[in-house]
Amino acid sequence: MEESSESSGASALPMLKTGRILRRSIYSFLSNYQYFTSTALVLIPFSAAVLMAQPLVPYASILPLIHNRLQALFYAAGFPPSAELFKILSLKLSQTITSSILVLPFTLSFLLIAKASIIQAFHHYHKQSSRLKFSSFLSLYTSLLNTQICNSIVILSANATCFSILFIAFNILEAFDLLSSPTSTLFLSATAAVFYSIILANAIIISNLALVLSGMEKSGGYMSIIKACVLIRGRNSTALSLALPLNLILAAIEALFQYRVVGAYYNIGSPTPPMALEWMFIAYLYSIFVVLDTIEVVSTIIRFDLGRCQKDRYRINQTSRAKKLRYNHMKEQAGDGAKA
Repeated sequence: MEESSESSGASALPMLKTGRILRRSIYSFLSNYQYFTSTALVLIPFSAAVLMAQPLVPYASILPLIHNRLQALFYAAGFPPSAELFKILSLKLSQTITSSILVLPFTLSFLLIAKASIIQAFHHYHKQSSRLKFSSFLSLYTSLLNTQICNSIVILSANATCFSILFIAFNILEAFDLLSSPTSTLFLSATAAVFYSIILANAIIISNLALVLSGMEKSGGYMSIIKACVLIRGRNSTALSLALPLNLILAAIEALFQYRVVGAYYNIGSPTPPMALEWMFIAYLYSIFVVLDTIEVVSTIIRFDLGRCQKDRYRINQTSRAKKLRYNHMKEQAGDGAKA
């Protein structure tokens, strides 16, 4: 009886709707428009570096080294060298690693400073404090820096774990001679790519939640990652649907930069002042959506905490109600026994 009432009550709890969180994030951005647009100015160097990293990656000296290392790793792991998918995967992965290395100084400085400013603005709004303290900001930035370093290790570990699972799976399938035909190899390669994408997407979402959570609680490191894993448990689809729209917008802005600035540079052959101005404008547009993404993560954490508190409150009420019913039933039985 108690379990059925608890399950029905749990279904009666308000669902965490993606649209509501998105609308709340946009409302928070527009309510503090001047502050958040000023914060976006701090992000311009980071956004400009992200946009320029893609066209600069093919000319980076470390790209061939990383690519050759990954190909040697795939070959040693027993992945089929003839599979076109793994050739593309090794190339894209080496480009991503190279791009991350190029952008890393801007990530650890401008991006974390902007995120710390946004999180501190939410603290200032909720506590209604008179002024923002630099010591509090420095403590918040330190927490974000520690968590960002731990996030990098977690993402590397997720990649290593995923490749280890794929290595074991492909070797088992090869032992049973299931990779003999090109069709089966293509199907299993596509399945492996989907599996890898899901694992990596969840790792990135947990890292983003942990980064903001460490700033909100001012406790960085692996503890924030563990709390983010607990917070997202059972809500993976909601988190993925929240991360998808803004990531698509950021990808569209990167494509716009490739079309407008990089394409114009290849056509003309040299940079021009209008080209640089358009680069800065697109970088500022990119920064606006990075700010909005951070606000969305903060709103998601607040909403997830609210849903968890409501669920815990409901369980406490149901438990106390069941205890009260049992007590009344025992009291009635005792009264009937006394009368008999």
